[in-house]
Amino acid sequence: MRGLTKRYGDVTAVEAIDFDIVGGSTTGLLGGNGAGKTTTIAMLMGLVLPTGGSISVMDVDMLRHRHRVLHRINFESPYVDMPMRLTVSQNLTVFGRLYGLDRLRDRIAEIASALDLTHLLDRPCGRLSAGQKTRVSLAKALINQPELLLLDEPTASLDPDTADWVRSHLEAYRAERGATILLASHNMPEVERLCDRVMMMKEGRIVDDGAPGELISRYGRDTLEDVFLDVARGTGRAEAGGAEVGRAEAGRGAIAERGGRALQDSD
Repeated sequence: MRGLTKRYGDVTAVEAIDFDIVGGSTTGLLGGNGAGKTTTIAMLMGLVLPTGGSISVMDVDMLRHRHRVLHRINFESPYVDMPMRLTVSQNLTVFGRLYGLDRLRDRIAEIASALDLTHLLDRPCGRLSAGQKTRVSLAKALINQPELLLLDEPTASLDPDTADWVRSHLEAYRAERGATILLASHNMPEVERLCDRVMMMKEGRIVDDGAPGELISRYGRDTLEDVFLDVARGTGRAEAGGAEVGRAEAGRGAIAERGGRALQDSD
């Protein structure tokens, strides 16, 4: 992303952000409500058009040719409803057909087995528990075995056991497939557990960037939550050298293919 901006009338949701992501990594977008995380994810997926700037994924200009790469991306959010009258199998079939998957019945059986959904395939989604709906939502996000997985607060409102289950499956998917993950969250323990790198957003801007441990050290704090609160309240001060490195790296990274090749050129 270069100079990515989104305005709604007089309100600027995202302002001139630059960032790249390394392939095979998990990168967190950390910020409070209204920081611009969800809007950034939506623009990357092509659900929202930016007001300005550019997006390149896997060497493809997303604003001009997103159809060339969308089959390699997927998105998951607890805030996106699924058709409740359709069964689990029907929901997965709809999404599989959207991605043009071959041998879709076999793929549904495979992912249902992996996510403990086989016994629920014929049940309407409106009759599922919250935890079961979460598994279906994750199955939809993984149905096409995406190389880039975009997550918007995937464990919001879940009980601790279900949330841990989701995190474990995300870790396993990344390890098995070499996938790249971009995670928007304000759940600090989740970000520390899953993310190799964190970009901290405030008022639509990326204000700092680094590995969780680097940010904690840079701000002289004990936890990432302490750093988050300092940034959100404007009370923290990073050590000068570390802050300069963090801000510089915020404009370099790269959304990349498996194996580490940049998905987005950094020039």
